[in-house]
Amino acid sequence: MEIIPVVPRGYCKGVYRAIKIAKETAEQYPDKPIYMLGMIVHNKYVVEACKLYNIKCIEDKSLTRLELLDKIDNGVVIFTAHGVSQKVIDKAIAKGLIIVNASCEDVLKTHQIILDHIKHGDCIYIGKKNHPEAEGACSLADNIYMISNKKDIDDLPQLHNVLITNQTTMSILEIQDLINYALQKFPSAKVVDEICNATRIRQQAILNLKDIDCLIVVGDPNSNNTKKLKDIAANSIPKIYMIETVNDLNEEMFNGINRLAITSGASTPTYLTEQIIQTIKEYNNTHILNKKPIEIDKILD
Repeated sequence: MEIIPVVPRGYCKGVYRAIKIAKETAEQYPDKPIYMLGMIVHNKYVVEACKLYNIKCIEDKSLTRLELLDKIDNGVVIFTAHGVSQKVIDKAIAKGLIIVNASCEDVLKTHQIILDHIKHGDCIYIGKKNHPEAEGACSLADNIYMISNKKDIDDLPQLHNVLITNQTTMSILEIQDLINYALQKFPSAKVVDEICNATRIRQQAILNLKDIDCLIVVGDPNSNNTKKLKDIAANSIPKIYMIETVNDLNEEMFNGINRLAITSGASTPTYLTEQIIQTIKEYNNTHILNKKPIEIDKILD
């Protein structure tokens, strides 16, 4: 079996930056309670590793970031890589919390594009419902309209001077389809495609794969960019498995496979992906699937 590690894969610059900020915050405030407002990045093993630095994750998918702040009374709050609205920042300040903003610079760039436009027009934002990045962007103003599919576009009211933009981690194929559909209703709309470069090149690397029998995508099921890698692969690769760790591997995955590719989402720790690659290589040589324990202290290395 030929094993093909896809390049690029794994952490993007925004994730690297967020994790670095979290570790530095723990060093800077050793005597204060530290909370991350939601998952710092969408990988539960990163969140677990943050606990080693006494950083607690405040997460409840039924609550907005604004509502989650009610669970923090004092100390330090880290805003995650996904970005937050000014309302969240203002509330944290009013509560007397020390603010550390780990928002991805690409997300902040999208926020600024939206803020510049909504002073004199409306915004259509393509994103995933209930995703923190989409929540942060759509909370910037009342004239931002979140859409996830064509029906959402059909249901939009009449808008003026429209900007169409999007969440940074969407599918490059899906986004173009929805933009084209929206332009049928708003033909004079300005389009600013904000899929970040890290997402784009990781997806393009999947599209460039040829004659692959099976693809393993490593990442957390909460990670939108990871799921989009799987979705894009479905167009051309017969078998696709999305797994989190080496413990999700099983021998049946490799039955009848001649060419196996492995990639990972932008929030997936390199340690987890490399452990999977090495385990598959060992299995390829020995036909013994020797799973290994996950060492949480290596996740943030």
